[in-house]
Amino acid sequence: MPDATAAPAAPLAEPLAGCGCTVPMASANGEPRKAVAVDAGAKERNRKRLRRIEGQVRGLQKMVDDDRYCADILTQIASVHEALRAVGRELMRNHLKHCATAAIRQGQTEAEGMYDELVEMVYRTAR
Repeated sequence: MPDATAAPAAPLAEPLAGCGCTVPMASANGEPRKAVAVDAGAKERNRKRLRRIEGQVRGLQKMVDDDRYCADILTQIASVHEALRAVGRELMRNHLKHCATAAIRQGQTEAEGMYDELVEMVYRTAR
């Protein structure tokens, strides 16, 4: 529970409703919000994984078009799911390392919002 007597730290930007970080939904020129920081190596690994996943999905489309055996298609779908989970794990690590850490260090109000965001994110991604 936030301490009502503590003065909240001045946010860097208007926080997204329900979001613990102070990254705005969009910048003044309408650009989508950006991560606080992104590890260059992680970004490149994710780009490679996503390109591979894109190829896997095209392969799935071809399997469906070719009336391939259902169990084989389902096996490939499971493979795509796992590849997407790997990207999600990498993104979660980056979010915890940079975005969440920055919000938590800003003060109790921002920390409470980030805790709520993280709990919701874990539940959403664990399905």
